[in-house]
Amino acid sequence: MAFIRYSNVGIKAVSACVPQNIEKTVDLAYFMQQEDIDKVLSQIGIEEKRIAASDVCSSDLCYNAAERLIEDNAIDKNEIDALIFVSQTSDFHQPATAPILQCRLGLPKSCLSFDINLACSGYVYGLSVAYAFASQRGINRVLLLVGETMSKIVSRNDKVNTPLFGDAGTATLVEKGEYGESLFSLHSDGGGAEVMMIPYGGFRNQSSTEGFVNVTDEDGSVRNGEQFRMDGLEVFNFGMREEPKDIKGLMAEAGITVDDIDALIFHQANHFMTDFFANRLKVSKDKVLYSIRKFGNTSSASIPLTIVTAMPSSHLARKKVILSGFGAGLSWGSVLLDMEKTNISPIIEL
Repeated sequence: MAFIRYSNVGIKAVSACVPQNIEKTVDLAYFMQQEDIDKVLSQIGIEEKRIAASDVCSSDLCYNAAERLIEDNAIDKNEIDALIFVSQTSDFHQPATAPILQCRLGLPKSCLSFDINLACSGYVYGLSVAYAFASQRGINRVLLLVGETMSKIVSRNDKVNTPLFGDAGTATLVEKGEYGESLFSLHSDGGGAEVMMIPYGGFRNQSSTEGFVNVTDEDGSVRNGEQFRMDGLEVFNFGMREEPKDIKGLMAEAGITVDDIDALIFHQANHFMTDFFANRLKVSKDKVLYSIRKFGNTSSASIPLTIVTAMPSSHLARKKVILSGFGAGLSWGSVLLDMEKTNISPIIEL
């Protein structure tokens, strides 16, 4: 197991933006049985989520989150040296969205910018890249923008995914400074690529008549080849198999125990799964933070969204915080870091 360590780099600030439109789980009765709705409410733990308007992209949500972060922390835009955009719902196939955001935000042309295409592990991976850049001479501040509008790629008649996914955009400012050591653990297994994917619309299987044919699954879900599909059981087994093991490895490498952890934030995939992880790790549940009940699964944005919506009111210490994400790829990763000096802006709506 490989680990990456950074010193004198940390998270200065975090912000988040969600759409105004609220979709409640109970409103899905138009295509779901009551027993399925009850399961989403009680086991998966989602009461409602936010859905972006047709003309609102992930980049728009991230743009507003970034502007809020910059304003709240009195950041000089000329002092932002890099911009990283993490999303699987970018504006275009080409060009990358990050340079567009660099221009929209009024950042200097000297600001390097690029996209990362990752799903639910994306925030942890993005942080590792931001920390790597901020560790270099000549780069002091990195703006990490992580957002998804999964509602645009999920069929409205998908009984597995429609109840799960919400939309959100986030901004995180990483900078040099007097921060404690951070420790990253990152992994991937492409053998599970088909567990979560959109089969058509890329360049392996280009858009075609066949890709747009609606197919009805055994559970009554209807979707076509250009819409997101997920094998829920395989994802569940993957998470159960890898997440606790990864965090145990991270703690062993850092020389700490669960008693030393101040707060633990998992990717918000499923309330039952997160509770299981906490039980397997023997972590006190009052140290585990959630946002899934009000915002659903927001893919790569779920960890920073949870930081914004749950951490300020938790009154937990932030000296030793573990963030952990897992999802499509397959890809997963965890990080132990110090968030004691992190400024968290109130959530905003678009």
